[in-house]
Amino acid sequence: MNAPDGIHVEAAGDGPAVVLVHAGICDSGMWDPQWRSLAGSHRLIRHDMRGFGRSPVPPGAYSHGRDLLAVMDAAGVADAVVVGTSLGGRVALEVAVAHPERVSALVLVGSGLPGHEWSDAVKEYLAAEDEAIERGDLAAAAEVNVRFWIDGPGRRPEDVDPELRRRAHAMQLRALELQVPSYLEVGDLEEPLVPDLGERLGEVTRPTLVVIGEADQPDIHAIARRIVVSLPDTTEASIPDAGHLPSMERPEAFDRILEDFLSRPA
Repeated sequence: MNAPDGIHVEAAGDGPAVVLVHAGICDSGMWDPQWRSLAGSHRLIRHDMRGFGRSPVPPGAYSHGRDLLAVMDAAGVADAVVVGTSLGGRVALEVAVAHPERVSALVLVGSGLPGHEWSDAVKEYLAAEDEAIERGDLAAAAEVNVRFWIDGPGRRPEDVDPELRRRAHAMQLRALELQVPSYLEVGDLEEPLVPDLGERLGEVTRPTLVVIGEADQPDIHAIARRIVVSLPDTTEASIPDAGHLPSMERPEAFDRILEDFLSRPA
């Protein structure tokens, strides 16, 4: 596969296409459980978005949404079920609005959404992350993210699988190492594919599965509710004992929900 310039892409399996778009606290490695469980029945595509994993931040402006379309083109995929978590959910929604012909169905897991009025808890988390970055302690900044997103509001670190925390911390640290030098020099150069996404949710007509980890942040639950009431064809699912990354934390439960959705008649 001729991947788009600067973007790490992987493909595996045969069958109907499923594109996996990672969260903003991870990279494409978050999909390792599904890479093992779904490749026997589907053609899977995943990539590291720019500034994550093995995809560096480019010197100029870029769009995660346009990159996703380029990844699908490189894989020879005309349309696919697009599965996105957190930031990846926002990117999936952008593509579904801008190019609905490329998306046969959506799976949104703890999705982000522009225009959401973030709570004081989120603002405090962002301030703590910024403080750690300003003092040059990227490992501490990664831990701030793990504590907020992986542990969540109702759990202690010791309540969460240490391997999950370790892997999320490593992926987040790698992202910070890539992103921080660029952001400090020139700022965030990402250009949303659909700047007014929050006002255009009703244009998403494809069947959509909205998944939430029950232990995720209240803001993410609120966004999920807004998506459900705004889109015309949604199925809801929640996963107990899971935070912001249920596909990693409870892969068996997540896979059952996903496979049930993928097997529905068109």
